[in-house]
Amino acid sequence: MKKNGVLPGIKVDKGLVNISGTAEETATQGLDGLGARCAEYYKAGARFAKWRAALKIDVKKGCPSELAISENAHGLARYASICQENGLVPIIEPEVLMDGDHTIQECAEATQRVWVEVIKALHEHKLFWEGSLTKPNMVTPGHSNSAYKTTSPEEVAKFTVTTLQRVLPPAVPGVMFLSGGQSEEEASRNLNAINQYHGRKPWVLSFSYGRALQNSTLQAWQGKKENVKKAQEAFLTRAKANSLATVGKYGGSTEGNQSLYVEGYKY
Repeated sequence: MKKNGVLPGIKVDKGLVNISGTAEETATQGLDGLGARCAEYYKAGARFAKWRAALKIDVKKGCPSELAISENAHGLARYASICQENGLVPIIEPEVLMDGDHTIQECAEATQRVWVEVIKALHEHKLFWEGSLTKPNMVTPGHSNSAYKTTSPEEVAKFTVTTLQRVLPPAVPGVMFLSGGQSEEEASRNLNAINQYHGRKPWVLSFSYGRALQNSTLQAWQGKKENVKKAQEAFLTRAKANSLATVGKYGGSTEGNQSLYVEGYKY
């Protein structure tokens, strides 16, 4: 992998637990012994790490609460500091979940509140900003909101970029968006619109997708040896789509096939 320019990384958190006294909000485990583990990961060849915090929106219940935001901001900052002490680039991921019926405006407000506290905690832990990456959610309506299916990529881009402009230091080299439950096509189109948005964007705006990069690949493969080539083709299609989206040149897949169109040319 290294010979082909691929740098390996590792997920270092130990999962989510409920925070007592909240409406089933969560914090992330894994700080105990993290320094020693990171040292071993670096020796094994890892060069970056990932740590996921998850915060939900529930306006009626006051979520995300100040307690949940503070707890997760502290955990992310400690993790990031420990990673850098051991030579690893931390990917900082406070995911504001898409679950719920919140509006896009409520998502923007919650995402901004979360990032304000995360950035403050990172400053307090003296993060080396140029040696870090962020992995935020895009700003969208909740999955259960009727506006979710009608919200355009351009509107998602406007709210997402505006929110980042308000909170994220320009010294951060890159923003690697998570897909957060979007379909493959939604995630690619929204990323494309974000990169086409005519606002200040002092960061590289790219992707770190799970299901939105791998879902069609896994469906094509189904664990069968005879499907490997078909699965590889499906994966290459989504990889190309998201690569084009990072430069604002993704034209979308055509109905009935997975061909990609950009600037009049078929890929």
